[in-house]
Amino acid sequence: MSDTRSFLRFLFAAGWTSVDLSTAVPGVAGWRGAALPKAVASEMVAALLAGCDRTTVAGRRDYAVLVLLSRLGLRAGEVAGLCLEDIDWDAGEITVTGKGVRVERLPLPADVGEAIVGYLAHGRRPTTDRNVFLRLLAPHGPMTRGAVQGVVGQACERAGIERFGPHRLRHSAATDMLGAGAALAEVGQVLRHRSMSTTAIYAKCDLEALRSLAMVWPGGAR
Repeated sequence: MSDTRSFLRFLFAAGWTSVDLSTAVPGVAGWRGAALPKAVASEMVAALLAGCDRTTVAGRRDYAVLVLLSRLGLRAGEVAGLCLEDIDWDAGEITVTGKGVRVERLPLPADVGEAIVGYLAHGRRPTTDRNVFLRLLAPHGPMTRGAVQGVVGQACERAGIERFGPHRLRHSAATDMLGAGAALAEVGQVLRHRSMSTTAIYAKCDLEALRSLAMVWPGGAR
């Protein structure tokens, strides 16, 4: 529509039309929350995880990173900023520092804990650094948000699928929880949404459940 308006304004400025017709071009509706979350199919997530060679240090680290992203829906920066003291093994909880430096505790599922332990016990080099995930190459230090994005991109290449970013795995975590019977409120708690309206977008992911709400087209059958 913007191209059409620009063309009509040009015609008016050039004298081809006596009236500026650009104001007659209607705007395109853009309702908030109209788009569907771009989740990654569960079989694709499984392919990403299967592509990690867990006999190597890099594979154990990348596997743990991918599990945190896909199971708990953590953001790339949250994974990069995770410290050893953020994991309470006795209580089975993990402390996440999210947007706005909000600190919240989440349950630590057994498979997520096992993935982290696999890296800590058999991959993470001895160091005084308190970050859980470290770079493999010099200069040694904590992984950055960009490094976490790189882990996802490389996993996509190994699995032979189009590259996407870590946030797609956050969407996958939400849709998987809904598919397993979790309520929207529970999904919002895990993803640490400030507003329920942010979580509500995932209500559109269960297409089968939404069929019962669809109105019958006149003259057609449901």
